[in-house]
Amino acid sequence: MAVTPRPYHHGNLRVALLEQAERTLADGGDLSLRELARQIGVSHAAPRRHFAGKQALLDALAEDGFERLGTELRGALADADGFDARLLAFARAYVQFATEHAALLELMFAGKHRPGAAPSLRAAADRAFETPLALIVEGQAGGDVAPGDPERVGMVAFAAAHGIAALANNQMLGDFDLDDLVENAVERLILGLRPR
Repeated sequence: MAVTPRPYHHGNLRVALLEQAERTLADGGDLSLRELARQIGVSHAAPRRHFAGKQALLDALAEDGFERLGTELRGALADADGFDARLLAFARAYVQFATEHAALLELMFAGKHRPGAAPSLRAAADRAFETPLALIVEGQAGGDVAPGDPERVGMVAFAAAHGIAALANNQMLGDFDLDDLVENAVERLILGLRPR
């Protein structure tokens, strides 16, 4: 008699729950621990070994999202040379992540700003944007960016990338090519960041 393999290995329950939760979130489904357990084929009590409740799962999913976003941004900036190329690499990487993981991104920012959010979630969010913020500081030191509060300057660059991603996620780009729009926005942003 053949034994049907289980769909998941017990050592990876936390990872399996987070992966299934992200798929369910992207599909607009219900994120109950009981339903996630059913979907991955474990007992309804098994998720409680890793998450005290639904909010703990959501916070962990958001934290994981920020960790992944940070990895993507660090990798993109590491592969580019010069301020202009690195700013474009940041914008492209952010927009790609934001459009490929729209529901997750919404959860990430909502979780970070939720009263009582776990300190580890806020720390993951801060880490995700350390490299782009350092880019602004480096740009100012190298004369590519006008002086000023780096966080305020960086917020403008972030707002441009986030805004383009929001337009794409809401199907508001019409005939505009996403990558061309990102490149054009960064070109204009660079002109505005230059010292006068």
